[in-house]
Amino acid sequence: MAKISEKLNREFNDQVEEELESAYIYLAMSAWFAERTLNKLAAWFHKQAEEEFDHAMKFVNYILDTGGSVHYKELKEPKKEFENILEILEIAYAHEKHITGRIHHLYEIAQEEKEYSAFPILNWFLEEQIEEEEQTAALIDKYKGYRNDFNFDHHVKRED
Repeated sequence: MAKISEKLNREFNDQVEEELESAYIYLAMSAWFAERTLNKLAAWFHKQAEEEFDHAMKFVNYILDTGGSVHYKELKEPKKEFENILEILEIAYAHEKHITGRIHHLYEIAQEEKEYSAFPILNWFLEEQIEEEEQTAALIDKYKGYRNDFNFDHHVKRED
């Protein structure tokens, strides 16, 4: 496999930061739910955080496998106070759309740099983001159909 270009290496390191920040955001959301004994939502967002960490490691492994250099950056403190469940769900959905935009950006960089070996991992992430956006949008739709937060929490489940 060819060595990763300096530009794509830098962009993939930026994505590692994005994925780790995603995990951090979802951990904060999970804690908010746990503090209110909305345990299924807490578990759902905790599982999302674990997935985001795994996503970061996919980028790390690609960088290392292609002879690049990994640079971990300082993470920002995530928001920890929210008005209600709907605010969290809407933030999560907007965040997933942001990450989708980032993956599209990485695809464009890989094309510019003619690093075709990056396409499989980026294709995987494009498909993953379709699922991530669909899951968070579905949670919003489901939430709007319930009369109270406890009842909604009781019916939350992850489709893995």
